Amino acid sequence: MQHPTPTGRRARLGHALRQETVGGALLLIAAAIALVWANSPWRDGYAALMETRLGPSALHLDLSVATWAADGLLAVFFFVVGVELKHEIVAGSLRNPRQAAVPVIAAIGGMALPALVYVGVVLAGSDPEALTGWAIPAATDIAFALAVLAIFGRGLPVGLRTFLLTLAVVDDLLAIVVIAVFYTATVHFVALAGALLAVAAFALVVRSRWARWWLLVPIALLAWWLMHESGVHATIAGVLLGAAVPARPMHGETEPRTHRLEAAVRPWSTAIALPVFAFCSAGVSIVDGGGFGELAAQPVLLAVAGGLVLGKLLGVLGLTALATRLTPLRLPDGIGMRDLLPVAMLTGIGFTVSLLITELSFDDAARTDAAKLAVLIGSGLAAVLAAPLLRLDARRARARDMNEDGIADAPQPRIGD
Repeated sequence: MQHPTPTGRRARLGHALRQETVGGALLLIAAAIALVWANSPWRDGYAALMETRLGPSALHLDLSVATWAADGLLAVFFFVVGVELKHEIVAGSLRNPRQAAVPVIAAIGGMALPALVYVGVVLAGSDPEALTGWAIPAATDIAFALAVLAIFGRGLPVGLRTFLLTLAVVDDLLAIVVIAVFYTATVHFVALAGALLAVAAFALVVRSRWARWWLLVPIALLAWWLMHESGVHATIAGVLLGAAVPARPMHGETEPRTHRLEAAVRPWSTAIALPVFAFCSAGVSIVDGGGFGELAAQPVLLAVAGGLVLGKLLGVLGLTALATRLTPLRLPDGIGMRDLLPVAMLTGIGFTVSLLITELSFDDAARTDAAKLAVLIGSGLAAVLAAPLLRLDARRARARDMNEDGIADAPQPRIGD
């Protein structure tokens, strides 16, 4: 019997780490471990670990472990998001404005309504100081949402996955803009200019014939450090670097470099960056102080959870219904409004970006912990509600013209085939 070679094992591991179900499972496990540890008799050890400082102080990088996870490791995830955005805009689902219009409108609704729900709840709860967290329920976690769809959406048209991916990518793009504009206190323009020059250098190298990882990685690290020094959240550097990767084949290559770099970096994002960030961010203690009762008394908890579950559902469904009823725009072939009920629920899985925005929103631990707990509750509830809706939708018979454009739908491949 032949034993697998190290190269073969690495290839299989890399393939597994690019699967949406694996990424979602690792996130869930990491968050569960953090939550259990933070509420165990050994919770002081978790708090001490999160506050441990590492890095060279001369470069202003003597950061806590929790900050390294949010500012450093999460930049790897945002690089993958930037690469996905670039590919979708140049060669994917965002290339055709007419096809992209409905999921883009849905993404806008899925950000605006949760923010309005959040604002309404915190004002009704007489906590105007919590308004800084308005963007927390506006984000969608791509990894988690696609993982739930892959598991429970088997048999549904694969176009539904494309619709959700497009919506989530646009959602992340808008969240990135929100972070850059609303969660940046002061900007050091010299450092910012240096970061943009480093991104430009990365763009030149990544488009050249002699692009090699040992050239790209140091330039990327320089761009990240300068962005961190500028005061703009360092993860923005990851997005800009990802967006600099060419999305069409170059120099006689058979595939675009967006595919190659995404395949190379995604396993690191899936196996290390996202789980470690989830572990560092999800450890909310509900046994210290006033316990769960004190956290539940914070208007932020209901505002975030309500925004994720109710706001996302109403925003995505409402604006999509208006767009398809009042304009010539239609959903893609094979997809009907009934399919968007579980998809809208899936967008309520905020998690990664919602936890990041929570870290940036509040200065006090009480609101921060309440918002983090709400993200976990709201995201979990959205996933639990979406799963049976997906199975129910998959079992129902489908019409010949699901998108009601007057033309019979073309045959559609199914999720899981």
